Amino acid sequence: MSVFVDASTRLVVQGITGRDGAFHARQMVAYGTRVVAGVTPGKGGQEFDGAVPVFDTVVEAIAATGANTSVIYVPARFAADAVFEAAEAGIRCIVCITEGIPVLEMTRVYAYVKEHGARLIGPNCPGLITPGAAKVGIIPGQICSPGPVGVVSRSGTLTYEVVYQLTRAGIGQSTCVGIGGDPIVGTSFIDCLAAFQEDPATTAVVMIGEIGGTDEQQAAKFVATRMSKPVVGFVAGRTAPPGRRMGHAGAIISGSEGTAVEKIAAFEDAGIGVMQRPADVVPLLEARL
Repeated sequence: MSVFVDASTRLVVQGITGRDGAFHARQMVAYGTRVVAGVTPGKGGQEFDGAVPVFDTVVEAIAATGANTSVIYVPARFAADAVFEAAEAGIRCIVCITEGIPVLEMTRVYAYVKEHGARLIGPNCPGLITPGAAKVGIIPGQICSPGPVGVVSRSGTLTYEVVYQLTRAGIGQSTCVGIGGDPIVGTSFIDCLAAFQEDPATTAVVMIGEIGGTDEQQAAKFVATRMSKPVVGFVAGRTAPPGRRMGHAGAIISGSEGTAVEKIAAFEDAGIGVMQRPADVVPLLEARL
């Protein structure tokens, strides 16, 4: 099984005729994802690569194709509106790859998506993949393999590194989710951990965090009190100087809150095996499986 996306996912690509949207749409189609529609205002009636119909609106795309999931590749100044449009149209799972969306806009987007009963993954994220079934976003499909380990991460590149280490060791993944590194994201660590706990095909979870905020500490409490499956974790940014943002908009330490030391201590207190480096994921998992 899997979480959030699977072989039944019917994907609409918002921004399919743009440079990034076109490139990654082709990658998703090549992987085997059921890309059933694209949306670019003003280009309705065209076909993308002679196979995927393009519509002016998400509403039209759903009516014609039964799309149930959206991935957004549009510039930051239009991305919030794209999320609003997808949620209002009835899309249940919205994946926003775009980075640079203002935090103030995301406060409105977050509330709107929740009110409409949709799930938002991102923004500023690599998306997600259920190996062998569906790839929604930019995670390289060739480094993934089907298996029992769920992966949830704030960092795209660290997701790739850990997944590569797992696959190289013959350990497959059920679903890999990049939740995004902005201060406000639609899906949290806890959301993913809860989904993996309920998924009978997931037997263990890898959680990749980073400095800034308290999401990792809250996730550690969830692991300690609500999860029966083993969890191993990594915290990026151990050497980051306080008060300086490192990479992601959410990766900034304020005072004594959000430090790597604090997060690692929370992981250890919750019984989460802590990696010193991403390559440690294999021995830590093998000791717990």
